[in-house]
Amino acid sequence: MFLSIAAFILLGAGAVHSQFVPPPTDLITKTGYAGYKVRYKEVPKGICEQSDAKSYSGYVDVSSDQHIFFWFFEARDADPKTAPLTSWINGGPGSSSMIGLFQEQGPCRIDSNGNIVNNPYAWNRKSNMVFIDQPATVGFSYSTTTPGYIPDAESGEIVVLNSTSCPSDNITQGTCGTYSNPLLNVTDIPTSTAAAAPAFWATLQGFMGAFPQYSRETFHFSTESYGGHYGPVFNEYIESQNAKNIPGAHRISLETVLIGNGWYNPLIQYQAYYNFTVFPGNTYDYAPYNASTAELVYDNLYGPGNCVDQLIECANTGSNVICSAADNYCADNVESIYDEVLNRDEYDIRELEPDPFPPEFYVAYLNTGTVQSAIGAYVNYTEFSAEVGDAFNTTGDDGREDGTVEDMRELLEQGITVMMYTGDADYNCNWLGGQVVSQEVNQPGFDKAGYVNISTSDCIVHGQVKQSGAFSFVRIYESGHEVPFYQPLIALEIFERAIAGLDIATGHVHVNSAYKTIGTPESTYREGNSTIQFSVVNTTATYNITTGAPNPPLRWARLVKE
Repeated sequence: MFLSIAAFILLGAGAVHSQFVPPPTDLITKTGYAGYKVRYKEVPKGICEQSDAKSYSGYVDVSSDQHIFFWFFEARDADPKTAPLTSWINGGPGSSSMIGLFQEQGPCRIDSNGNIVNNPYAWNRKSNMVFIDQPATVGFSYSTTTPGYIPDAESGEIVVLNSTSCPSDNITQGTCGTYSNPLLNVTDIPTSTAAAAPAFWATLQGFMGAFPQYSRETFHFSTESYGGHYGPVFNEYIESQNAKNIPGAHRISLETVLIGNGWYNPLIQYQAYYNFTVFPGNTYDYAPYNASTAELVYDNLYGPGNCVDQLIECANTGSNVICSAADNYCADNVESIYDEVLNRDEYDIRELEPDPFPPEFYVAYLNTGTVQSAIGAYVNYTEFSAEVGDAFNTTGDDGREDGTVEDMRELLEQGITVMMYTGDADYNCNWLGGQVVSQEVNQPGFDKAGYVNISTSDCIVHGQVKQSGAFSFVRIYESGHEVPFYQPLIALEIFERAIAGLDIATGHVHVNSAYKTIGTPESTYREGNSTIQFSVVNTTATYNITTGAPNPPLRWARLVKE
């Protein structure tokens, strides 16, 4: 699995403000498409969205024990009754989509004092947006609820309580609350990407049926990280469901798939850890390993019976046991050497751990009674579901390619726009591996296309794109894993271009099958190491999206001003 230990620690830290959640009594119930029940409420202005755009949150009851949480926002600067509809899901597997909402491209952020801050680069500027926590037990989604607590922040495992009385020790007091019951969730949690696809389709059916005013003949899908698995597979499943003409179901005509720093093909991307750290190296002129560590990584990759051999055996056999063992070996002996040797953020090579970016203040905010009541939550918020992570690990889903690249190819053949975009400071799903995957898609003309600068409204070059027809690969400079946090302007503008069917480079050309970027065969820009941090950044520091580095401490800034 490629969720770093930091993600588990943050889960525990965020749970400090947890409490037992009373079941909401004010939800509206409707029946969506295909008969799926939806329970929801209108979210008061100021809980996140501060404009007059409406917001709704609630649950789609996919089955008796799978209740999938959604949070919807109307478009701010377009008529929501005609604006396009875009969904967002985070990856993991097991990561909550509230990460995307509150850290990346949602309408608001939360500052160090717990205050709501407007996000001027929110993707709901011209598109209606729905954020979905999936599968069940992720984020605010739940299966069967129970009082519980999290005694070990690193593992994130939930211990069931017999009552709403918290253990008296100081360690567990702050993590007590209402959670999905881990003892009863085993049969309700999917163990693979393919197994998770039906619940996502059902959630869309329920939501679109309950909110026909926002339902469209076309639909846009956005995701990141493990979304490299989710995006292609989920959307190919949606297309297959359309072909069945299911009575009562809504035909979801997919138009666009956008994947940020995706995990697509483990055989390619585990090797890319060596490429990013050793040869040819990253573009920040930062060589993190000494010769012996570099040799160790190489041997763990290519030595007889090691990572590459095990991943090939996984692909050849399809065995759950072999695939799980292969992924665990590669994660422990290739990927994680970075953590053991460097103590740097896997998601941003520029920062040491603990990395305050993107900030986690939103986790405590979502675990306040006021917010939980306002959104109709049934459980406390957790940023990551250990149950989902463990379930996917039983099949080695992380170590399988399982059609992700082929599915992207098939989506393109069906006329669907596919954009892969990558922040180039991310080690975890780094751009060198993503670039190789983009070539594997074999989009006609892509091998003849070249990299060109992307023009944006601020007249600053934030990255480059290589595009052929409806397929594009984007490299974003000075950006970690969560691109909309680090480079919000270009993230917003390439999103709007993609869903409008315009070229990514300029936003002025309506793309057809003959369109191709004419430029250099490689993206050669090098940032250098001026933004590499060699000391831990203060937990309350803010990030400067112009310099790509932390802002000076507030007190120092005041002294300079005076």
